[in-house]
Amino acid sequence: MKEFLEIFVESLGTLTLNRMRTGLATLGIVIGIGSVIALISLGQASQQVIQNQIQALGANLLTVQPGSQSSGAVRGAAGGATTLTNEDATAIQTDPTITTISDVSPEVEKRVQATAGRNNSNIQVTGATSAYASVHKITISSGTFITDLNNNGMQKVIVLGPTVVSNLFPDGSDPVGQSVRINNISFRIIGVTVSKGGTGFANQDNIAYIPLQTAQKQVFGQTYLSSIALEAKSADQMVTAENQVGYLLLARHKLSDPTQADFTIFSQSDILSTATAATGTFTTLLSGIAAISLLVGGIGIMNIMLVTVTERTREIGLRKALGAKKKTIISQFLTESIILTFAGGLIGIIVGIIFSYAYSYFTSSLFVISYTAVLLAFVVSAGIGVLFGWYPASRAANLEPIEALRYE
Repeated sequence: MKEFLEIFVESLGTLTLNRMRTGLATLGIVIGIGSVIALISLGQASQQVIQNQIQALGANLLTVQPGSQSSGAVRGAAGGATTLTNEDATAIQTDPTITTISDVSPEVEKRVQATAGRNNSNIQVTGATSAYASVHKITISSGTFITDLNNNGMQKVIVLGPTVVSNLFPDGSDPVGQSVRINNISFRIIGVTVSKGGTGFANQDNIAYIPLQTAQKQVFGQTYLSSIALEAKSADQMVTAENQVGYLLLARHKLSDPTQADFTIFSQSDILSTATAATGTFTTLLSGIAAISLLVGGIGIMNIMLVTVTERTREIGLRKALGAKKKTIISQFLTESIILTFAGGLIGIIVGIIFSYAYSYFTSSLFVISYTAVLLAFVVSAGIGVLFGWYPASRAANLEPIEALRYE
């Protein structure tokens, strides 16, 4: 133990003699470890956000979309075909063979330009029934959601998401009771939904809801549906529900071969696993790129240690002539290398955490730190010290005393 402490103290003293060189050698490890920590953190945060958004769409959710998908390739235009109708949704709701579905929400949706006074915004308009709020777990912050009376009477009423409200009514006034124009048709605002989050085209708050019949017959002029959302009675019945609905629609569309289905049924777990796999692959790719800087940092440390061995050749020869063992010489240089990488790893972890926190703070995103990644960073930094410090240490230990003393 005493010998180790002496080697450790001597190594620290040697490294502090040339602070510039030590700092530059450590910088590569700092950048590498910091990049890995930050990128894994950002990747996991993105993955968590996507999972939250998908789960917020509704519990035990199944979505039927027009178009078919087989063997990883899409036939037709999934989500853009015209094979789902209101009658299909009614059949799923009323057919006695469907025993696992608690609610059915037929839907049409398109992106349109909405205006309110001098303000306008590009939003997604969804034609929905009263079941939409239950299936998709929509909560109203003020006013009411669309009712069966609104739908059956083809009334021109609309429910806005929070982002739509902020874009069309930036003065902060209460939108309920005011009007919004869509496709030159005036709609009376009857409610505002509670925020569900999201960004870009996946922003669940940038949606406006109008009665389904109004959307089909007065706004969009279409009889087909964009999708049918279904809520299974329980999570255990999701597979059974998917099969029951699938066979019913096959029979209604007069198709005997399931591989020729003109619709696709997605479950919440399907969407979640696909999104998780995509973000996981992206995180792995980014981490792999960051790991390259770790390799570069390790090579930099090896080069610095080789230069150090060359500069201290006479010192090494003198120590060996005085009886220093080969093990002691190796321990000396390995300790210096490990101190460099361990210190760089520790600083890199701190830098990575600070960067991740700053990014989440300024972008209002989730702050997620992987403890596995932090532990791995410690292990990797120590491993790099051993791996890239071994060759210079061995080279120093194998020097012949007489030749080393003659070195100029």
